[in-house]
Amino acid sequence: MTAQPRRKGLAAPLALPAGFAALLVVGAAAAGTGGRVDGAWVLILAAVIVAAGSFVAEPAVAPLLGAIGWLTVVGFSRAPYAQLHPTGAAAARAAVTMACCVLAGAGAGALVRRVASSFTLWIVEVPDERWPAADPAARPPDLLPGQTRPERRRAAPQRRWVRALSGLSGLSSGIGRRRLLVGVLLVAGLPLLTAALVAGQHRLGLADDLLIYLVAVVAVAVVGGFWPAVLAAVTSSLLLNWYFTRPVHTLTIADPQNLLALLLFVTVAVTVSSVVHLAAHRAQQAARSSEEAAELLALAQTVLGGADTPAAVLGHLTGTRGGRAELLEQVGDQWVRVAASGTAPPDAVTVRVTARPGLALVISAQSKQVTARLLDGFAAQAASALDRDRLRTQAAQAEALAEGNRMRTALLAAVSHDLRTPLASIKASVSTLRQTDVQWTPADEAALLATIEQGADRLDALIGNLLDMSRLSTGSLQPFLRPTAIDEVAPVALRGLDAGGTVRLRVPDRLPLVRTDPGLLERVLANLFANALAYSPPGRPPMLRARQAGNGEQSVILEIIDHGPGVPDALKERMFEPFERLDASRREARATGNGVGLGLAVVKGFLDTMGGSVDAADTPGGGLTIRVTLPAASAAGAVVAADP
Repeated sequence: MTAQPRRKGLAAPLALPAGFAALLVVGAAAAGTGGRVDGAWVLILAAVIVAAGSFVAEPAVAPLLGAIGWLTVVGFSRAPYAQLHPTGAAAARAAVTMACCVLAGAGAGALVRRVASSFTLWIVEVPDERWPAADPAARPPDLLPGQTRPERRRAAPQRRWVRALSGLSGLSSGIGRRRLLVGVLLVAGLPLLTAALVAGQHRLGLADDLLIYLVAVVAVAVVGGFWPAVLAAVTSSLLLNWYFTRPVHTLTIADPQNLLALLLFVTVAVTVSSVVHLAAHRAQQAARSSEEAAELLALAQTVLGGADTPAAVLGHLTGTRGGRAELLEQVGDQWVRVAASGTAPPDAVTVRVTARPGLALVISAQSKQVTARLLDGFAAQAASALDRDRLRTQAAQAEALAEGNRMRTALLAAVSHDLRTPLASIKASVSTLRQTDVQWTPADEAALLATIEQGADRLDALIGNLLDMSRLSTGSLQPFLRPTAIDEVAPVALRGLDAGGTVRLRVPDRLPLVRTDPGLLERVLANLFANALAYSPPGRPPMLRARQAGNGEQSVILEIIDHGPGVPDALKERMFEPFERLDASRREARATGNGVGLGLAVVKGFLDTMGGSVDAADTPGGGLTIRVTLPAASAAGAVVAADP
């Protein structure tokens, strides 16, 4: 929901000219009818106009309408008309009547507006587009995080002053104090204009004087706003009456035509001032709306650009408006800070808006004014960013769960098929050897024992890769990196291979040490050697070739070269993924030679953890070359533990 402004009645630039014109019509009717509208009717009509105007207009209009109504009654109740009679019983009776009308009309209007507003759901009250707290049921706690009750009490008088200044600023409707002061100075300059017109009185008529004063009033309205223009119109009418209407130097108007001209002048002056002021105010509102639209567009671009977290939204708010902003969420009976940005003094006035039930945006100490619509937009964007952030977290968790389920499913498939095969061969060989009714020759026993040994070795390799993949998936693998010689690790990796397997090693004598974990590197080389031996043709054993990288790179490259059937280019990236099996041209399992498809995935995981890399390329003349890149050890050769 968007916040809506508090109803304050008809604006002064609209209500005051209408009431002023109505009162002047009453006075003109009394003067023009030659006494047929007596003083009692003038008092009744003026009282009705003042009471009605005070009821429908904003509170600041009521005292001025009462004063103008009193002037109308004391000036037009009896002849000579337009001459003030401020003393006597009639003036006192008019003053009491106007005061009662002002109090009754303003009080009744405020009561009716308050009752009417109670039927509307208000999120935030917006007097003059400033934001005090509202909706007590949806407010965050009285004490903000880090604020004590004494600080809250010390800040209360400041809030009252801010509310009072906000009400006064509504009188000028956004006109700055400098412009207001210049408008008052222009009003003070009207006597100088009068002196100039008196000096040239023999060349100008009353109509010319009226137009000149009208231009002056409009100029005051353009510069200082509506209220200085009203003051200028009243002052101009008094000066015209005193200096330019006969009899001069009195407030009496002898010629009814002059009285009508003067009344029309005041009415037109106030009306034109109201129109000019409203036009200027609308222009300010348009400029403010344009600024708000640009601000919201920048916020939308920030969010669409990827900075769509609550902290980023609040950072945009404080970056453009200053102060501090917090997003609070209700958790049980407490309000918890979700995100915050900016700084503010402890006794700063806080402004709060409910983004949605249980979520509130709190701002304080803004250097630039934040309007209702703008703050409502920031609150909505912060709430949406919080939802998106939580959805991303939930999506990541769901992805992790899905990956875990996929891993468990694949492990179950491996256990149910690939592990059962060597177990079955071991079980069959042992059962055969345990038969007592058959005499086995030494050759038969040796063959059965070899089958048992091969099945056990295969089980050991499979279980080792499964455990390694589990450690990589859970992130529990922490390598211990230290300078290591390739010619020390490679022979150890060959010991666990089949006795019939041969791998040629070509390691230069001056090859730099590599910064790696020797145990993990041994597992990497063992998997790669087993993979190469499984698909190397007879008479062409695989080879390990080590060399230092060129182009000034501080790294060492290990190439495990075989001359088997090779791997298509489209599958060279996929072969390092877990449980990835290749086509029949590689006899179904390029990854390890054991059928599960984990060997090369373990190789890639170990190398990534140690800061190395692995890729595949074609061997010239046919076959596959696995290229391993490891960082060279520093000259110091210090033992360094890898980050977890």
